[in-house]
Amino acid sequence: MAEFVLFYPVYAVYFTATGLSAGEVSSLFAIWSAAGFLLEIPSSVWADRFSRRRLLVLAPLLSAAGFALWTFVPSYGAFAAGFVLWGAAAAMGSGTLQALVYEELRRLGRAEGYARVIGRSEALASVAAVVAALVAAPVLAAGGYLAIGLASAAAGVVGAGAGLLLPESRGADRGGGSYLSVVRAGVAEVRRAPSVRRVLVILSVVTGMTAIDEYLPFLAVAGGAAPPVVVVLVALVIAGIAAGGWLAGYGARLLPLVLGAGALALGGGAAGTRVALWPAFVVVALAFAAFYWAVAVLDGRLQDLIGDEARATVTSMAGLGSEVVALGVFAFYGAGSGWVAPWVLVGVAAVPYLVMAVAAAGDRPM
Repeated sequence: MAEFVLFYPVYAVYFTATGLSAGEVSSLFAIWSAAGFLLEIPSSVWADRFSRRRLLVLAPLLSAAGFALWTFVPSYGAFAAGFVLWGAAAAMGSGTLQALVYEELRRLGRAEGYARVIGRSEALASVAAVVAALVAAPVLAAGGYLAIGLASAAAGVVGAGAGLLLPESRGADRGGGSYLSVVRAGVAEVRRAPSVRRVLVILSVVTGMTAIDEYLPFLAVAGGAAPPVVVVLVALVIAGIAAGGWLAGYGARLLPLVLGAGALALGGGAAGTRVALWPAFVVVALAFAAFYWAVAVLDGRLQDLIGDEARATVTSMAGLGSEVVALGVFAFYGAGSGWVAPWVLVGVAAVPYLVMAVAAAGDRPM
């Protein structure tokens, strides 16, 4: 439900329709990114100190409130406030959900199923985003932006209801230490265990590098695809992402091989778009299936290595690292786009995956 946001494919157009300039829209995106970045660790510390389920109920209500602001008070200030709320919601869920799911599965003696549960959750989220994009057009035609906004806010309310159904065995309020003590515990986990640091770095890079998927439409256009075909090709990659998440939890010991194969598939598929667009995008889709499978496997390995005291905080460190890597991807593509073809830039993005495959080969699975 967090990804079933009908505003996703149309909010930029909506903002400009209310009179905002392209520069103002870009500044809103910067506010959104900054809010999530700044709140990533603080919200996770809260999750480690108090109720994780409570945060998972509150988070979608914040995004719903933001969409309501956009709908009923369309202005730059309301849009900025909505993005702050949306960024806060994303930060509250990042690390918190993983920590709660892992602890509850472990309580049931089913911790080995964590990667499979999280992977399938991410797969369903990908499908929900695609469905939301497909539904947005007819909803916009039938009810305008009012209907889009109400549907997006309603998804948040339903998401909060889903949060209420989650189990939490450790109690609503732990109060187990101050804010700084939780932060220190998280930092100590990372400092004293080389295996935790290694997995954090690999997970951050593997997750952050998936930001290259933002440029796949450019890769398709450069290969000669018309706009309607671009949509189908991107949907093909999203299907690969969903398949990778759904298969997570199986064959975890093959992580280095899968990452390496995904890197080769990304590089080869990007180069192949110059001669055979459709087969090349099938290969790219397989690459992203491998990457998202690896994200779930690495997430599970990280959870196995860390303790409960600062679980959400440490998990969010990986989220923070992936944001930094993603910013590097955006900067890299932006700087190189005026000099080389999209297939080269996307192909170069395969190199960090190869490096992480080698690094993962030196990491002993738990």
